[in-house]
Amino acid sequence: MGLANLARRKGSVLFSSENLIRYTFSLRSTRGFASGSDENDVVILGGGPGGYVAAIKASQLGFKTTCIEKRGTLGGTCLNVGCIPSKALLHSSHMYHEAIHSFANHGVKVSNVEIDLSAMMAQKDKAVSNLTRGIEGLFKKNKVNYVKGYGKFLSPSEISVETIEGENTVVKGKHIIIATGSDVKSLPGVTIDEKKIVSSTGALALTEIPKRLVVIGAGYIGLEMGSVWGRIGSEVTVVEFASEIVPTMDGEIRKQFQRSLEKQGMKFKLKTKVVGVDTSGDGVKLTVEPAAGGEQTTIEADVVLVSAGRTPFTSGLNLDKIGVETDKIGRILVNERFATNVSGVYAIGDVIPGPMLAHKAEEDGVACVEYLAGKVGHVDYDKVPGVVYTNPEVASVGKTEEQVKALGVEYRVGKFPFMANSRAKAIDNAEGLVKILAEKETDKILGVHIMAPNAGELIHEAAIALQYDASSEDIARVCHAHPTMSEAIKEAAMATYDKPIHI
Repeated sequence: MGLANLARRKGSVLFSSENLIRYTFSLRSTRGFASGSDENDVVILGGGPGGYVAAIKASQLGFKTTCIEKRGTLGGTCLNVGCIPSKALLHSSHMYHEAIHSFANHGVKVSNVEIDLSAMMAQKDKAVSNLTRGIEGLFKKNKVNYVKGYGKFLSPSEISVETIEGENTVVKGKHIIIATGSDVKSLPGVTIDEKKIVSSTGALALTEIPKRLVVIGAGYIGLEMGSVWGRIGSEVTVVEFASEIVPTMDGEIRKQFQRSLEKQGMKFKLKTKVVGVDTSGDGVKLTVEPAAGGEQTTIEADVVLVSAGRTPFTSGLNLDKIGVETDKIGRILVNERFATNVSGVYAIGDVIPGPMLAHKAEEDGVACVEYLAGKVGHVDYDKVPGVVYTNPEVASVGKTEEQVKALGVEYRVGKFPFMANSRAKAIDNAEGLVKILAEKETDKILGVHIMAPNAGELIHEAAIALQYDASSEDIARVCHAHPTMSEAIKEAAMATYDKPIHI
């Protein structure tokens, strides 16, 4: 309906031009959805992976649903400045690296291969834009009300929203789900300016390739972003306070993974802490010393990436006003149904205990609204897969060997290297292995760890196996297509309960 016709249909109410413009802005900010006088069945505060999935599922289950998102685009950190743009850059940089280092081995000769950084960033931005618009389309399809603005609690059933147009509205709900995600964890004395000292957000939008990049933190994000810039020309040094990279990773896999990254040119300074930062010159000078104390040294860089983890984002939500309990690091405490201590208020994703992963947040969201619908929801945090999207990738699900030992469980280990896998050899990309841990008495699989190209895709066979308490023999007796990388999982399973064929 045109605005002029809309004005005429208001009967005795005369719309001035000014009021008409205000009405238009109101429609844009709330998409014509929830108003202060409406009460929703479910209101989700946050439109990231946990929030938008919960909103869609709630609507599918028959709930009148509103989702509030401050960013103005859906998908949260993951889609806008995290998982998706980083994977776009990882893929683009890998293609460049392959052209320089691998094409000739396959008879493909190229010359004058160059990086067009602006084009690379444009491709990344296009992917993000298409996906965020796609979620808006899913909201329309599933009749989810969408309010763009920053929300905070007025009461356990009311959210005050400062819309992105600067107006204010109140959204009411019988059940309110907090899904505000997480933010970059800061370091004392290190100020992020997103120019010289950047977070992962800034590292995704650099306008020049830094000659020297220092990454503070050897976790998933730091190693992925270090890989992006290292492949296209940066000298990358990773500074890590702990004695090992990716401390949650299986120890044996971790050692092979670090060796692989070092072969690619990445340098590591482990058991090292940053004690000073000087940005007064053209670059950055980091003062570091051993974690246990000792002689200080200086590392010079053009850009420093702070990647020391993430922290729950709950600031400004007025949680204290309504009495929501949190733990000492700011995570919201919930029960098995994702309910907080305040009736009608729930929380999911990165703001509660558990892995800070987008797919975990999605499962939280589905389970939470299923409980609200009287169904049974369930997420087993011990069976959530994790992936480092470097090359090779590292993926795991279940327990590490160190965790199994700590439990005192007798176990068997089966391993199979990709050097013995025909598909890996055929494509000349055979680095890595599959490692399976299974209980000795029952053969029940306890954990699976894969280092390989596309390990993040291969891991889901193992995730299904763990979810259904499968044995290693169960996997081994499933016919796997030949030649595939997946055959390495079958062979590792055979090595766990019996003997492999091809090694």
